[in-house]
Amino acid sequence: MLRLLVLVLLLANIGYYAWSQGHLAGIVSVPPHEREPERLQQQVRPDAIRLGPPASPSAIVPATP
Repeated sequence: MLRLLVLVLLLANIGYYAWSQGHLAGIVSVPPHEREPERLQQQVRPDAIRLGPPASPSAIVPATP
C-alpha cells in the first residue's frame, strides 16, 4: 500500500513538473509565464530602491530582562 502511495505521489510530481515547464503544451493548457504582469506595470520608481550592506551584529542591542 505504501509503495502504491509513493508511486502515485512520484507520478503526480513528475506530471506537475512537466506541466509547469510547458512540456505538455500540446495536450493541456500551459500555465502563464507571468502570473501577475500588471504588478510590474504598477510599480512606482522601482529603480529608486537602494540595497545596502546588512547591519553589523554589534548594532543589535540585547534586551534587558
